[in-house]
Amino acid sequence: MRVQDIMSKAVKSCRPETNLAEAASILWEGDCGILPVIGDGGKVIGMITDRDLAMAVGTTNRIPSDIQVGEAMSKDVHDCAPDDDIHAALETMRKEKVRRLAVVNSNGAIEGILSLNDLARHSEKLDVRKTTAELSYDDVVLTLKAISEHRRLALTLEAQVATPR
Repeated sequence: MRVQDIMSKAVKSCRPETNLAEAASILWEGDCGILPVIGDGGKVIGMITDRDLAMAVGTTNRIPSDIQVGEAMSKDVHDCAPDDDIHAALETMRKEKVRRLAVVNSNGAIEGILSLNDLARHSEKLDVRKTTAELSYDDVVLTLKAISEHRRLALTLEAQVATPR
C-alpha cells in the first residue's frame, strides 16, 4: 500500500502572512486540524495546527488577527512522498511523534496530508482467516502509542539509559 492510496487529497493551506483569524476560519471550514504553510514557489515551508493557533493566542495576549501564521507555525516539516510505502510513513510518524505528515512531490509542493484518521479508516483487523493486512489495526495502534508517549518521559528514559551506573 502506498501513501497516495489513503492520504487526504483535498488539502487546505495558507501562507506565512495569513493571520491566525483567517487560518482558524480555513481550519473550521475545511474540518481539518492542520494547514500546510506554502511559501514562494509553492513549497511547504511550515505547518500550523489548531493547537499551535490556540497556544499562540493564549500565550501572547494578542488578538488572532494581529498574529501572522509565520510567527506560530512549526518550521520543522515532516513529510513523505505520495509513492512511499505506508509502513515507511508510519515509521516517520513514530520517530518524529507527529499525527500528520505533509505529502509532497519531488518539487516540495503539497499533494496531500497523511493523518492518523486516514490510517484508522483504512486499517484492517487480522483474524484467524486473514493473517496479513497491508495496514493492520496493530500498525495504527503501535504508531499512536509511539506518538503519544510523553516527550519528557522519553527524554528521562533516554538519559537514564545513557548514564552509566
